[in-house]
Amino acid sequence: MIAEKKSRLSRVVLVCLVFTLLILPSCDKDEPEHPNVYVNNWILTNMDFWYYWNSTLPENPDKSKEHEEFFKSLLNSQDRFSWIQDDFQDLINSLQGVSKEAGYEIALFREGTDNNNVLAQIVYVKPGSPAETSGLKRGDVITRINSEQLTLSNYQTLLGAITENHSVAYRELDLATQLFKTEQTKSLTTVVYAENPNFLNKVFVYNDRKIGYYAYNLFSTGPAQGNTQYNTEMDQIFAGFQSAGITDLIIDLRFNSGGAETATNNLASLIGKGVDATKVFSIREYNAEVTAEIKNDPQLGEDFLSVEFLNKSQNIGSQLQNNRVYILTGTRTASASELLINGLLPYMDVFLIGNKTVGKNVGSITLNEENDPKNTWGMQPIITKSFNSLKQSDYDNGFNPQVLVEDNNLIIYPLGDPRERLLTRALQEITGLTDFGRIKASKTLGSEIGNSLDLKRRSNVLVIDPAVQKSLLERKQVYQ
Repeated sequence: MIAEKKSRLSRVVLVCLVFTLLILPSCDKDEPEHPNVYVNNWILTNMDFWYYWNSTLPENPDKSKEHEEFFKSLLNSQDRFSWIQDDFQDLINSLQGVSKEAGYEIALFREGTDNNNVLAQIVYVKPGSPAETSGLKRGDVITRINSEQLTLSNYQTLLGAITENHSVAYRELDLATQLFKTEQTKSLTTVVYAENPNFLNKVFVYNDRKIGYYAYNLFSTGPAQGNTQYNTEMDQIFAGFQSAGITDLIIDLRFNSGGAETATNNLASLIGKGVDATKVFSIREYNAEVTAEIKNDPQLGEDFLSVEFLNKSQNIGSQLQNNRVYILTGTRTASASELLINGLLPYMDVFLIGNKTVGKNVGSITLNEENDPKNTWGMQPIITKSFNSLKQSDYDNGFNPQVLVEDNNLIIYPLGDPRERLLTRALQEITGLTDFGRIKASKTLGSEIGNSLDLKRRSNVLVIDPAVQKSLLERKQVYQ
């Protein structure tokens, strides 16, 4: 009897299980899909193939999460630089140096140890911008934004406010007296501004040395994709250095947080001695899956993994004393700037003056769906690691300068002024001279606690050559 009951119970359980298995799929099928799943599927599919650390993606990520949260949940612990945003066109614009702004950049420091106030020092003003029109200049110090005092607790919020129309209370620096004038207030409008990276160039002559100085603030080829205006201007600047017969070169990258690989290669090709299209500038390492597909693709092949220098008639490498280039660095020098340093190291002496760089030896591409009204998101995932021709890529902790110079004086001179702190040190190194004009000792500020450059999506970015990106994306369907 007991055995018979057990048998009947088993049959009942079995029938219930079969019934349940038959019912469950139809229940799932009828259940509406979570609204986040569509875009998150796109994110996961692309990350699974392209992401440099794709082997560490979580097995079953929660696709119901908000898109940015979902994207972050996929990132490897080593990844400090991948990002996503809800408007891919804004992403594309930002990588070309186009953003809504008033046209000035600021570094933030504590006013002192006895209070929580913060000073925002203007480090450069952009030509033709509302900030320049209003009279703001490098060295002026902002204390309030929108009538609110900058403090340790609110400076990040107030810093975000400068992307819209705003007011600043500031004290103008009088370089003649090296004093700050009475505080005044100005209202600033913001515009969609395309920043030209070719900020400043000039030639200094000291005895038998002719020294070219070039301040280059981001790596961008032009104000729109496919535009090479800025690279053409760069070539013209170096043609001027060439005809002037410069013997030494100073590249100021202290505010340059990265940008386009093609602009980086263009600059490197104008500097390196003996470089041409037969010499390797950098090597790209992808994840194992993408690497195998590239090598096996007859339209791409192994040569696709390396980047050669360009043939440049304006190259000044053979003119430089001791085969050396001097590069001024800062706490925001990153990515494409570091790629330039690393790529030139096998070919010449790269002498750094300033602060330790950020440490970004990886690159990214832009992924978006241009004609999908259900998906306006764009993402910039890391897909490569960068090596030089000697297969060196050991700068993930940044490059240490040969001469450490903190760029944190309260009184600062215009960029390109021989009295300006980093430039003075470079001129001293080149010429052996010590007197470059009247330089009065000023208060040294503490460590920088923030910077308006951090608001720029282009910061800490190395964007792979668009032609390479196009080739990869065109082959994407074949690979997958």
